[in-house]
Amino acid sequence: MIVTALALLLATPAAADSQTRVQAAGYKAAFLCSGVFNAGQTPRQVAADDLDGIYPEYQALVGDMPYTLDRTRRTVSVTPGPALPSRVVAWRPLLGCSQLPVGGSDPALLPRLTPDFRAPNLARVDAARWPLGDAGAAMRLPRYQAAPLGRVVAEAFTPKFGGGNAGKPSTTAVIILKNGRIVAERYRAGYDRHTPQRTWSVAKSLTATLVGRAVQLGRIDVDAPAAIPQWQGRGDPRRVITTEQLLRMNSGLAAGPAGNRTDAVYVGGDTVTRTAAQMPLERPPGTHFNYANNDIMLAALALETKLERRAKGSALGFPFTELLWPLGMTRTTPETDWQGHFVLSSQVWMTARDLARLAILYENNGKASGKQLLPPDWRRFVSTPVGAQPTPVVPGRGGYGAGFWLFGKADDMPEGSYAMLGNRGQFALIIPSRRIIVIRRGFDAPGENFDLLAFARAALRTMK
Repeated sequence: MIVTALALLLATPAAADSQTRVQAAGYKAAFLCSGVFNAGQTPRQVAADDLDGIYPEYQALVGDMPYTLDRTRRTVSVTPGPALPSRVVAWRPLLGCSQLPVGGSDPALLPRLTPDFRAPNLARVDAARWPLGDAGAAMRLPRYQAAPLGRVVAEAFTPKFGGGNAGKPSTTAVIILKNGRIVAERYRAGYDRHTPQRTWSVAKSLTATLVGRAVQLGRIDVDAPAAIPQWQGRGDPRRVITTEQLLRMNSGLAAGPAGNRTDAVYVGGDTVTRTAAQMPLERPPGTHFNYANNDIMLAALALETKLERRAKGSALGFPFTELLWPLGMTRTTPETDWQGHFVLSSQVWMTARDLARLAILYENNGKASGKQLLPPDWRRFVSTPVGAQPTPVVPGRGGYGAGFWLFGKADDMPEGSYAMLGNRGQFALIIPSRRIIVIRRGFDAPGENFDLLAFARAALRTMK
């Protein structure tokens, strides 16, 4: 049997270890950069939370990798090992941190918003009435409800509902809302209402919301084939995949055995267009559910393409001016790859209160400050199972809508409940029939998952 030299090289442990080390260095650089420059944390805080309890193959490597933090240039550089290129990640205003390609080191390579694109005055927004600002956010419950609810919330910061990280409770924030007002709120030391964390897959729900905003503005038709430039060649079978099918994880595209590990983009310095847009068709579109980061990255790319065709350079600013800032989500940072494509399947940094604001938008049927930001039927669109569904249903996760997980009587939850869910225990559960929202943030380790539904049931029982 003849084996090529390339195949031998790829099969050697040294080659596989080099790739893992390069990606582990990208992981460390990305979280150090975002933690320091998005969240204002110290490297020690980032190491204790974002770099602890992570994928085992990276956990074993990141601690010993030396790094350089340049606060002037807003960059982080991590050295994977001898003879391997340093991984460089750079921060930009509003757009957060982006990995340069492996071997790249010049932050000027990264796309940026125009100099006249400025964030709102934070102090002024914070002083506004809730939910746009923080004033009047809280509402008192009767004591017979507030006291037991307070005990349930406190238990979220103990091992009661799981979610431990190496034996230590990992919850960082809990917010319970009723009728759009906060009735319980608690943070772990080192976190407060203005401390953002990575959303992980909660970003998928944000993507669905951005698409909904574009639908309301007449910028995109989710029933039409998705505008992915890489699929437009004659005879390409992917040309028929719609944006709705991407949002519902029904694209039929191959996604690899894990379905949701897209390390090449997240920590490997690659781009959305070089990875997700190149995936081949595996099944007829609309016939199979496959939970995949690629589908959501492609839905965001389809939206970007539509926006850019209308006005060059408009896509980078769209999330801020059309959704985040009108909602008061002034401490939410959607990050991009080094070519400027939003990685909206995971790489968003958001405070617990900003997550509450996003959930309230749905509770209010797409309205904010008297303005209809989403189509009136968009809440139904994202919370209705259409097309192929998860089989079997993932324990603790019901059916799937469009960027949202669905729950009901089978989960011992009020019918019509739906949620934004993310890795490491990021949750925002919306219960329309009770006008209650349950939010929890944390740093769960692999296999140590916080039991959202048990926690939500306990909280609901206190507010009958």
